[in-house]
Amino acid sequence: MASDHPKGRVQARPGAALKDLRAQRGLTLADVSYLTGMNVSTLSKIENGKVALTLEKLMRISDGLGVDMTELISPTSKEAPKVQGATRRSVSRAGEGQAIEMAKGNSLYLAAELLNKRITPIVGEVFAKSIDEYEELMRHAGEEFVYVLEGTLELHLEMYTPVRLDKGDSVYFDSEMGHAYIAVGDEPCRILSICATTDAHLTEATAFVADANHASVIKAPAKQKANG
Repeated sequence: MASDHPKGRVQARPGAALKDLRAQRGLTLADVSYLTGMNVSTLSKIENGKVALTLEKLMRISDGLGVDMTELISPTSKEAPKVQGATRRSVSRAGEGQAIEMAKGNSLYLAAELLNKRITPIVGEVFAKSIDEYEELMRHAGEEFVYVLEGTLELHLEMYTPVRLDKGDSVYFDSEMGHAYIAVGDEPCRILSICATTDAHLTEATAFVADANHASVIKAPAKQKANG
């Protein structure tokens, strides 16, 4: 989102957070590449702020390193207590949040100071005007609910024909299915996206924390899992 609310909207720096985390654990870019399945070149560009992190990439990095995704986007999250149970509350005023700006759209992450959330609420601005602007469809673990706040959204899903959603329309889908957002018309397109992570996905990520936190050097095999 545009950074016109300096008091409440903070530009997230996930690349710097990744670099700090890697240094703390004594990991090389090759180690992180092995753990996340993203290539070294992409990770280097992320750390140097040359590539904006999509939700998909944020989740791949957080899962691979066994950290909460919030720790990559919120500078205060490292100090936030990991409180369990029904005791937490987070109020986000209009315009507040951790912002990530990208060519195809901006994302404002809400309640970013809370760790271990089962849902990730995001207010997004969609800029892409054509599916051709996507080199590949987005996909990540869990499910997603999208509500159109303003304008018209065209949602592309790899298993369905594109559907147009106007202001007030909504859609719920499995986000492991490839998807892309397209803004239709001249009006600004704004959406509320709520990404839900399954209990199994949370357990898998949490179980990896112990090993990842105690790893000094992880020897990556010659072959990477996949390209990022």
